[in-house]
Amino acid sequence: MAAAAEGVPATRREEPARDDAAVETAEEAKEPAEADITELCRDMFSKMATYLSGELTATSEDYKLLENMNKLTSLKYLEMKDIAINISRNLKDLNQKYAGLQPYLDQINVIEEQVAALEQAAYKLDAYSKKLEAKYKKLEKR
Repeated sequence: MAAAAEGVPATRREEPARDDAAVETAEEAKEPAEADITELCRDMFSKMATYLSGELTATSEDYKLLENMNKLTSLKYLEMKDIAINISRNLKDLNQKYAGLQPYLDQINVIEEQVAALEQAAYKLDAYSKKLEAKYKKLEKR
C-alpha cells in the first residue's frame, strides 16, 4: 500500500519483468546543438513561408481567373440581351408589316376563290359545248 500513497497504482508495480531477447534497447535521444535548432527553425519557417506564399498566390490567381470569367460572361449576356432586343424589335416590325398587308392578302384569297369558281364554270361550259357539238353532229347526219 505504500505505492498507493506515492500516487503510483499498485497494478503498475506488479508488471512481470521482461526477459525477451528480441527487445532492442533505445538510445537516449540527444538534442542537437542550439545553433542547429535555430538554423533548422529558420529553414522550416522559410520553407513554410514559401509554401504559404505559393498557396496564396495560387488562390489569388484562381480568384482573378474567376473574376475574368465573370466579366466575360457578363459581356456575353449583354450581347445576347442586345440581340434579343433587336430580334424583338424586328419581330414587331414584321408583325406590323404583315398587319398592313393583311387586307391585300384577303383580296388575293377572294380573287383566288373567284378564279376557282370561274374555272369550274369554264369546265362546265366546255362540257356543255361538247355535248351540244355532239348533238349537232348527230342531227347533221340525219
